[in-house]
Amino acid sequence: MTPVSADRVVATLADRFAATLDRVLPPGELALVDFPDHSNVGDSAIWLGEIAYLRRAGRMPAYVSALGDHDDAAMAAAIGDGTILIHGGGNFGTLWPKHEAFRLQMLRRHRDRAIVQMPQSIHYDAPERADEMAAAIRDHGRFTLLVRDAKSLAFARARFDCAVELCPDAALMLGRLHRPARAVAPVFALLRTDHERANGADAEPPAGVIADDWLEEYKRARDRIRMELKLRRLLVRDPQARRLLRQRVLAEWRVKRGLAMLAQGETVVTDRLHAHILSLLLDIPHVLLDNSYGKVAGFADQWTADYAGLSRATSREAAIDMALAATTTKEMRHVAS
Repeated sequence: MTPVSADRVVATLADRFAATLDRVLPPGELALVDFPDHSNVGDSAIWLGEIAYLRRAGRMPAYVSALGDHDDAAMAAAIGDGTILIHGGGNFGTLWPKHEAFRLQMLRRHRDRAIVQMPQSIHYDAPERADEMAAAIRDHGRFTLLVRDAKSLAFARARFDCAVELCPDAALMLGRLHRPARAVAPVFALLRTDHERANGADAEPPAGVIADDWLEEYKRARDRIRMELKLRRLLVRDPQARRLLRQRVLAEWRVKRGLAMLAQGETVVTDRLHAHILSLLLDIPHVLLDNSYGKVAGFADQWTADYAGLSRATSREAAIDMALAATTTKEMRHVAS
């Protein structure tokens, strides 16, 4: 396999994403629902990528909502007989039940309009747990499901009576990004602390390694961004425009925080899919671990395995050793030159 630059990988996958959406989206107004109003940086990166595509296509949504503020009547008034887009990610299945319940609600309440599920990874803890979703998809009849990996594709085509397409993650629509700051440590390890983490040791990281996750938002920073939003929204009269402004500002703030975290290391170690994708967008070399059910490895196998800056490991200890060794080798080459 010939290593490929970040520029080429990102451009190729962004083109693939855009071409897929151009093909599957029906004409007419759009709603984008299930905004990720939570601290996980990766979901905000996906949402910003979705918006980047829709803006580029000249199809900005007429209605947007999160789980907590969705209004079926307001959506119907805004989009007429248009299409519902459901935000992508890794919540299709049994791991994140609130999002699965919302997806079922959309399918059952809106059989009169097309629904497109933006790219997802699928995981049910038992195959029969997908029966309820399969029935809802069959009864709806106008559902298109985009998936991010071969395992999800095979599962969906075997279980669901709908159009299923393989598509890269929406965050790739953000394009190549500039590193926001110089590294302060040889290795930054962004490792999951939630129920998707793979089994592994919790030993303290060795010298030269900063370890963290990106789920925690500092209250002072969050309060500041919310106060800024209140002031900015006073200048916007349209309720949907105010809602879209709030979502965009929060998502941009969260992704900026994630990029700053990743930039702390000369090399990154991670088991988070979007730490992998954002490291690719930043062209930061990184060592990739899988999550609990194969989502991360499945995506890399499908789309990014030939990226020149990517290495793979099967344990946290091995990944950190690889990253430290790679950083040392880089430093030695720099001194020699």
